Amino acid sequence: MTLTFALRRSQDAELGAFATVLAALVPVGVGALIRFDWSWHVWPYLLAGLLAPGASQVLYVVAVREAGASRTALVVGAAPLVSVTIALAAFGEPAKAPLVFGAVLIVLGGIALVRERVRPETFRGVGLVLGFGSAAFFATRDNVVRHLATQEHVSPELAAAATIVAGGTLTAAYLIARRGPAGPVRGLGPVFAAFAPSGLVWGLSYVFLFEAFERGRVSVVSPLVAVESLVGIVLSAVILRRTELVSRDLWIGAALIVGGGALIGAFR
Repeated sequence: MTLTFALRRSQDAELGAFATVLAALVPVGVGALIRFDWSWHVWPYLLAGLLAPGASQVLYVVAVREAGASRTALVVGAAPLVSVTIALAAFGEPAKAPLVFGAVLIVLGGIALVRERVRPETFRGVGLVLGFGSAAFFATRDNVVRHLATQEHVSPELAAAATIVAGGTLTAAYLIARRGPAGPVRGLGPVFAAFAPSGLVWGLSYVFLFEAFERGRVSVVSPLVAVESLVGIVLSAVILRRTELVSRDLWIGAALIVGGGALIGAFR
């Protein structure tokens, strides 16, 4: 939601992604300093941060610009499907009928979104593709972080800070490659002012997310996070109803995706 307002002030989504990461460093940095618990085992979290928020954040912000906040949130809500697929393939978790049914519900929710007829004039289908790419990076990162959390002791605050730093570094490198050496700083001032609220909220959510991964399985945490799809649509319907055009198909898709995610979380 905050990204939508930020993009109204600045359409530079790529630089906006970098500004969001910079602002997110404030809450995660404060958390890491308050509970300072340094560990050399933090380096794998730096690698995880290249996936998310590194690659995923750029895709997510551009997806919001192209497809809108509610539709991007809905696509990202499919992350439990990607997460479970990775867990089954890479970590040998057993396949169960409820998991398959939950996956089917998420796919049906995606079909409802694709078949949607009522859309804003600014909608671009590529935004849905980018949103799903962002979800894939998030889901991969979630599995990696949860695996690391059970193997090595690193405080959630330090782990969150490490991923944010790595993500910001990758985003800066992307901007340099695209725009030259001054890419990350040219025009950053007004863009940062627009995207800072989103980054602060997002950084705080990262602290809570990593605290949750320290205490619970991906199969529980990821579906809970996926509820953001439903929350995003509700907020869009209330606050952005004229620009987001929340349709019946969108509500159906949200119900199917959140229901599928919940089913996966309950039986995985």
